[in-house]
Amino acid sequence: MEIKSDIEIAREAQKKPIYEIGKTLGMSTTDLIPYGHDKAKVSRRFIDSVQDRENGKLILVTAINPTPAGEGKTTTTVGLGDGLNHIGKNAMICIREASLGPNFGMKGGAAGGGYAQVVPMEDMNLHFTGDFHAITSAHSLLAAMIDNHIYWGNELEIDSRRVVWRRIVDMNDRALRQVTASLGGVSNGFPRETGFDITVASEVMAILCLAQNLDDLQSRLGDMIVAYRRDRSPVFCRDVKADGAMTVLLKDAMQPNLVQTLENNPAFVHGGPFANIAHGCNSVIATTTALKLADYVVTEAGFGADLGAEKFMNIKCRKAGLRPAVVVCVATVRAMKMNGGVAKADLGRENIEAVTQGCANLRQHIENLKSFGVPVVVAINHFVTDTQTEIHVIKDHVQSLGAEAILSRHWELGSKGAANLAEKVVELADSNVANFAPLYPDEMPLHEKIQTIVRRIYRADDALMDKKIRDQLKLWEEQGFGHLPVCMAKTQYSFSTDPNLRGAPRGHSVPVRDVRLSAGAGFIVVVCGDIMTMPGLPRVPAAETIRLNSDGQIEGLF
Repeated sequence: MEIKSDIEIAREAQKKPIYEIGKTLGMSTTDLIPYGHDKAKVSRRFIDSVQDRENGKLILVTAINPTPAGEGKTTTTVGLGDGLNHIGKNAMICIREASLGPNFGMKGGAAGGGYAQVVPMEDMNLHFTGDFHAITSAHSLLAAMIDNHIYWGNELEIDSRRVVWRRIVDMNDRALRQVTASLGGVSNGFPRETGFDITVASEVMAILCLAQNLDDLQSRLGDMIVAYRRDRSPVFCRDVKADGAMTVLLKDAMQPNLVQTLENNPAFVHGGPFANIAHGCNSVIATTTALKLADYVVTEAGFGADLGAEKFMNIKCRKAGLRPAVVVCVATVRAMKMNGGVAKADLGRENIEAVTQGCANLRQHIENLKSFGVPVVVAINHFVTDTQTEIHVIKDHVQSLGAEAILSRHWELGSKGAANLAEKVVELADSNVANFAPLYPDEMPLHEKIQTIVRRIYRADDALMDKKIRDQLKLWEEQGFGHLPVCMAKTQYSFSTDPNLRGAPRGHSVPVRDVRLSAGAGFIVVVCGDIMTMPGLPRVPAAETIRLNSDGQIEGLF
């Protein structure tokens, strides 16, 4: 049997006009702002008009720590959404937009896979509706206005050594991590060290994904701390008078993007912070609007549950008042083998012992997720090399933890392959057994919040923070920021800060290298180990194989 690539499958999709997709959600043609025939933004007027409706059930899809074997979290999110509609439920999905950085770096696409995809796949993985460009432009405008203010007399008395607002670009470019700006003489300003982060790590991205409306957006933008004076007092974005213009640039980007799955079910794709260096969830406005339009809303959080799901629970749900009904944790037989010590080249051979050993990683994620008071079901994303014995090892292990693992074949069969998973999710969601609570209270001191995540989620012995970092946390508490949650920036590949340490390591510590205050977004970023907020390209980037063919079609995006 011929195995088609994701992009070949997406290209054969029988898409409906986006107005027809909107009509299934009760939207008229005037409620949508079209971007071509197959994608549109949802108007603010329509979003406001549905706010009095009851909420549907919120389902979070997360996963074990990612491995080179692949887990398929987005694929499972899409497959589950289609599966719910297949069994007669009114469901839609909410996922993040794709960053150009990983698309041209390692991943090559972020719209699902196989017969569980969101389309138009090529547009979603490239410029889409321009949201990321708007975020990059707004962020860059503020950076320019800070340096311009200093150049024209510095009325705010900004200490140019303490400008904390870095620049951004939506590309992996390690050469920009640390740069010197304003060289070349008096007319170019005052030289200073700065650097670039990737767009998905920008506080502007985080704010867009957490803001409730345009007024909230501008207020949060104004709250961003961009620099400090010599007396260490903060300078805010509103002091530089950039918040109004930034809001103008972000006005359209604030509106959720409506697209469709291969099976013509509605999907919101909006926002895209990474989960290893940011909070890893799609926008609050997309999720809360979807909950008014569907009985079941399937969303995902980036990377493994130790990062994305933890931040979904402790940051997004806390900020937006959301309460998940069910968590689906995605695992694969192949990934269990890798966690059990098997090399990627040997994953096609049955290895019961390795699967058994690798289940330690899955076990810790299940235990962590249950600690939030939400029921968990495991989705075994099926690969053709899986054997029945290996599958049963995972099922038996999960059952011993008081949960259920269900084999899902959505990649191969679409919604039909996810029907059993959908039935189980509905059963758990409708049982109303969830009793959600964040991991820590607002009033807990910042250093204790960090230690709580490190010890209870990563199962490390300690978070290693030197006196400078502890003093900084204490100062922020004195300034009124102690109630904020923390956003851990850490490698996605391990519970530890060592990306090569798979499974469920014990006896490790988590070194905290830096802490950053995102006052507008409303959290403290805690930079751990060697994680970078500006990734670099791999030795062989995906960009080398992305091109147009003789028919003008895009190739190489998966």
